Amino acid sequence: MLEVREVTKIYNPGSVMEQCLFDKFSLSVEDGQFVSIVGSNGSGKTSLLNIICGSIAVESGDVLVAGESILRKKDFQRYATMGRVYQNPSMGTCPNLTMLENLSLADNKGKSFGFGRGVNKKRIDRYRAELEGLGLGLEDKLNVKMGSLSGGQRQAAALLMATMTPLRFLILDEHTAALDPKTAEVIMLLTDKIVREKRLTAMMVTHNLRYAVEYGDRLLMMDRGQAVLDRAGAEKKQTSMEELLALFNKISAECGN
Repeated sequence: MLEVREVTKIYNPGSVMEQCLFDKFSLSVEDGQFVSIVGSNGSGKTSLLNIICGSIAVESGDVLVAGESILRKKDFQRYATMGRVYQNPSMGTCPNLTMLENLSLADNKGKSFGFGRGVNKKRIDRYRAELEGLGLGLEDKLNVKMGSLSGGQRQAAALLMATMTPLRFLILDEHTAALDPKTAEVIMLLTDKIVREKRLTAMMVTHNLRYAVEYGDRLLMMDRGQAVLDRAGAEKKQTSMEELLALFNKISAECGN
């Protein structure tokens, strides 16, 4: 289980721009849950992911995995069992390396690096099979530089790379926001397939309310550092787009967005 326990986060402390986003905020995510997180700008949804991933520090509180604090662990220790896919398709990959080289780097995550070859040719068939499962023809682009691929192809590769090694958590930070609608649909279907097949605990921030309703088994709506809506299981399935949109518009109007 992932726990965010009584976290306080203040931006620009001591200045005229000081803002307390989280004030003793707590959240628990059960193993195997797929949580969709929505909210207007400044609601705290992305900051929540950054706190869990260690990208930003907090004033107080803790983040725990299976009862063990990870708040002060180094990045390589956190990411040993955590994968993250970013909004920008180029952030999760190395554009000047080939697809094969990128996959090899991801495959070696958590392992010691010596002076041997970075690419294990014995693994190429496995990489090709993994890419073929994405259904985007990427299995024929192993020797193509990642920067030459389309945004959707890179995001699909980033999703695969983030989940190649054994994981506990998958963090999805608006990972379809920079894609065209058709490609975004493909990436969401791939995301759902990977999360289910690998039985991952996933947290997805999205601005697409339909995705939040259709995907995952828990739905959170954030507003000014608080979860104003939290529905899971059957209750989440009964949540309609119209209801979610009405609440979102009400909160956005109150915030002046």
